[in-house]
Amino acid sequence: MRIAWCCKWLPPEGTDAAEATAMNLRGTTVTALMRLSPAAAAARLLALVCANLDALQAQIAATMARPVVERAMRIGSEVLPLYTHPIARPHYAQPSLRAPIERGLAAAGRLARAAGVRLSMHPGQFTVLATKLATKSESALSGTIEEIEYHTEVMRLLGHAGGWHPHGAHINVHAGAKAPGIEVFRTNFVLLSEDARGLLTVENDEVSYGLGDLLPLADALPIVLDLHHHWLHSEGEHIAPDDRRLDQVRSSWRGVRPVAHISTSRRELMPHWPEDRLPDLAALLAAGLKVRDLRAHSDRMWNRAVNNWAAAHLAWADLEIEAKGKNLASAEFAASLGLA
Repeated sequence: MRIAWCCKWLPPEGTDAAEATAMNLRGTTVTALMRLSPAAAAARLLALVCANLDALQAQIAATMARPVVERAMRIGSEVLPLYTHPIARPHYAQPSLRAPIERGLAAAGRLARAAGVRLSMHPGQFTVLATKLATKSESALSGTIEEIEYHTEVMRLLGHAGGWHPHGAHINVHAGAKAPGIEVFRTNFVLLSEDARGLLTVENDEVSYGLGDLLPLADALPIVLDLHHHWLHSEGEHIAPDDRRLDQVRSSWRGVRPVAHISTSRRELMPHWPEDRLPDLAALLAAGLKVRDLRAHSDRMWNRAVNNWAAAHLAWADLEIEAKGKNLASAEFAASLGLA
């Protein structure tokens, strides 16, 4: 059983703020890199990559120092900045950059495996496979495939690729736009490398693809249930952990322990809502709140009733805590349940 934090490490109050800089990944922009000479650009990428590899190992070390139940984390996508962009691609092919990447990621992967730290990645929102092959979207699809293969390469170098979700590793995406349909997702899924297909998962969202829309894909890849997204898409259902639809979700993982996501709406939107009562979507909308506002994640998992409901899902899945408070929120969540 694992409770994961996502992407950015936040130091506890009273900790030197420099710790956050040293423990977090950094990126750069195409514009910034274009201003540099080829030699300076290569040096800039090397410095960023080395700092990011050190930060990743520090994040894993901090995670492995937590109680066993908290040994899971989502790696930020920017570990190798601009990896898929044409301006950076030639630099990443050079041994001077490739060698430290291979060494650093291999060391990080060994560290995670030794302590049983479950790893995941989540490409950006535009990385979607439900994209039709047409003139205007060919670049979108090729960009999606490049991004997924980049994340797969990171997992491969960590030692978490080859086969079916080794060590519980996964790369999670949303399906995409509703119009193309789920069969287009299935068609484009087979364009991925074997390693990528063995790592990819797909998550329900609030607008286009609810849980029921994704269940037909359960024979192809694992489904990640986002509990907050489901609450919004279903117009207020707090799905029970013994719901029969979850049988397909569990079976889609083919023996690997599933993953679910949990978050809650921002506290400031409902300052008078009792912390021991599950949010009622119909009541909140009747009070004048908008669905688009309720989609945003809170800083902390402030609602005890939501936490207890989510904890019941730990009977079948690990949970990734998608709160702006990152590791602080996941640690508080675990402690609130008496699990830390």
